[in-house]
Amino acid sequence: MIRRHALLLGAAFALAPVLPVLAQGRTLTPEEQQLIGEINAHNSAIRTMVGRFLQIDTNGGRTEGTFFLERPDKVRFRYNPPSREEIVSVGRGFYVLNRQDETYYAYPQDTIPLRQFLGEQINLLNANVLDVTTSDGYMAITVVDETVAGTVQVSLIFDVETKDLSQWSLVEPSGAELTFSLYDVEKGVDIPRSYFSIPATYRGVDPAAR
Repeated sequence: MIRRHALLLGAAFALAPVLPVLAQGRTLTPEEQQLIGEINAHNSAIRTMVGRFLQIDTNGGRTEGTFFLERPDKVRFRYNPPSREEIVSVGRGFYVLNRQDETYYAYPQDTIPLRQFLGEQINLLNANVLDVTTSDGYMAITVVDETVAGTVQVSLIFDVETKDLSQWSLVEPSGAELTFSLYDVEKGVDIPRSYFSIPATYRGVDPAAR
């Protein structure tokens, strides 16, 4: 299950501390650095957000659900039925919950790319950036990162005008792709504390046994 869940969580702000230079050797232009800096500041200022998501896998399979995010270190992805799963960040860990079996398994948060997006500050200028493109009012920032599943390439799509993250696409080590789009997003929403917890009735299981 690592393939689906660890890579799904690759909103991929797991940003290695390198200079703002592309892997191909092209230095970011002043305009690109300025826009990315504005994206950093805008998204760092968002303390809570909720909305819906659409996940499309490499075979065209579509899965929808809702998400809840609160900085620092809290996020929940709730898949719509017939899926039985939810993904929750609690403190320094990510947990994959099975609503039917009332079980969960965990991954350390520092091995998951999403960890940097959950922090107090976002700094894409410190990313391991592979490419930056701007088209039709959107900026795509492509980064590469090492995850528990291997090397992952992630393209983060931001609205140039609003600076909001609207989509990310992942290329897994196997070459498979996963696209994750956000919509109906609301910011500054009060989220119940219970959304970022695991019910006491759930029992932990070994992810290798899934």
